[in-house]
Amino acid sequence: MLGREERIRRIQKNPEISVLIVGAGINGIGTFRDLAFQGLDVLLIDRGDYCSGASAASSHMVHGGIRYLENGEFRLVREAVQERNHLIENAPHLVKPLPTTFPIFKWFSGLLNAPLKFLGLLGHPAERGALVIKIGMTLYDVYTRQQKTVPKHVFRNREESLKLFPALNPDVIYTGTYYDAAMPSPERIAIELIKDAVAENDSAIPLNYVSLVSAQEDSVTLKDELNEKEFKVKPKILVNAGGPWIDLINGKMGSSTQYIGGTKGSHLILDHTDLRNAIDGNEFFFENEDGRIVLIFPLMDKVLIGTSDIRIDNPDEAVITEEEVDYFFAMIQRVFPGIEVDRSQIVYTFSGVRPLPYTEGSLTGQISRDHKIEVINPGKGTNFPIFSLVGGKWTSFRALAEQTSDLVLAHLGLERKFSTKALPIGGGENYPRSDRERETWISRHASDVGLASERMSALFERYGTRANEVTRYVVESGVSQLHEQIGYSEGELAYLVQQEDVQHLDDLILRRTMLAKLGLASSQILRKVGKVVAHTMGWSSEKVSRELDRLVDKLAQGHRVADSKYIDEVDNQNSIQV
Repeated sequence: MLGREERIRRIQKNPEISVLIVGAGINGIGTFRDLAFQGLDVLLIDRGDYCSGASAASSHMVHGGIRYLENGEFRLVREAVQERNHLIENAPHLVKPLPTTFPIFKWFSGLLNAPLKFLGLLGHPAERGALVIKIGMTLYDVYTRQQKTVPKHVFRNREESLKLFPALNPDVIYTGTYYDAAMPSPERIAIELIKDAVAENDSAIPLNYVSLVSAQEDSVTLKDELNEKEFKVKPKILVNAGGPWIDLINGKMGSSTQYIGGTKGSHLILDHTDLRNAIDGNEFFFENEDGRIVLIFPLMDKVLIGTSDIRIDNPDEAVITEEEVDYFFAMIQRVFPGIEVDRSQIVYTFSGVRPLPYTEGSLTGQISRDHKIEVINPGKGTNFPIFSLVGGKWTSFRALAEQTSDLVLAHLGLERKFSTKALPIGGGENYPRSDRERETWISRHASDVGLASERMSALFERYGTRANEVTRYVVESGVSQLHEQIGYSEGELAYLVQQEDVQHLDDLILRRTMLAKLGLASSQILRKVGKVVAHTMGWSSEKVSRELDRLVDKLAQGHRVADSKYIDEVDNQNSIQV
């Protein structure tokens, strides 16, 4: 990828572009990649970092949405299940099958949820019972059987369930286990999609920290958030992929819209060995007493808890509240009543806003998660059309991107050249499928560069077959780990900084790595990482101190890390000599 300044100079020299995408969440990034593979010149911008808004606040699940069957959204479930399977196949290093267990406490409850919803008579849905869940899991299997990517569901009675999960509430009558998938680091998927697009097409240009200021006639004014300088581009089409900020972006271009009626979803991550052992590698996905579907999710050696579903007007104000924390703790007690949890076990929290379509009066859980494209035709202040991407979910981003690209191509009078349906993502290319093939790959490539097999295995787990690219930096750095607790070397971090458009320290800590999510953002580690970034980026000690201040503020304000042991000393020890 060209350097950031060189990319901006190219745009300033040739401001006429086919497509401008505003918003580098997963929908914008997916569309960027699809258009790049069609050979179009396309510019992707975001006022923050890539995948730093709503797309960074997902539940880390890749799922078909089994509960949407009750809403009659069969097309959405079919599409999502198929897209889930494509992601498992195309990004096997980042998306893996996940056994998902549904604890069931009633027999026939919930049978009338769907007809009552159809008649407009449903208040809070009744808790789903064994019969409803069994029907749903059977339909789920039907949608996925052709691809055979994941196993069929299994139903267990109380005795079998308690034998497998001893800490489970003894009031359970059944458990049903089906398969969805886990993506421990959604942000890495986003970065690899961008890198694939750039590698395929040098006319595909991504820019983080660039915002849309205004639009008039054939021009759009953009601002580089790093230096406050403005420049103009002239797109033939603008794709508004701003997620919960879509209406705000349209407003800046002179169009008053009300496409989005977002809801806040919060999560917390616990360092809790007993709870991690209790779920035994399964996601527990179930219905709380208020009808809200919630989850307990294995995230590496931690446990992710989610999610709330609360209406919110301003997406910039999305942070977890004390009431949400209490809600999550009570939810855990319902399923695992013998396991105690408290706030000292929280290592990280995050919140975001789902860009759901605007509706009045619906229960938040009943609002459709389907996607659509709203078109603003030329003539309302601009000479180009604006395509706003409303709704959607992580699992089905590729399908929405394909639909958006087809609309763009049709408007430009072009035809699709390439389908992304079976296109590998990043290190998923030429990925060895069996255990023996993986061991052979790791052993051979470790030997080629003189790296220990254990270290090569760790890189392979993070980057798939792109671990080859990383090893050069690792070897050049002397292969020593930066800190024994985190398993990163200076070379690996330098690779991420140089090759993945890191502009701020938080880009690296929050998104290119999982250091913050896993509770590893200690003052000692932050200072060590800061030195690596400073050396790689040529930052002064004053710049590093400002970056540490910025990071500490983000961790405290947005992720509750200030309440834990992880950054107690940073404010007093953030001076780094470079």
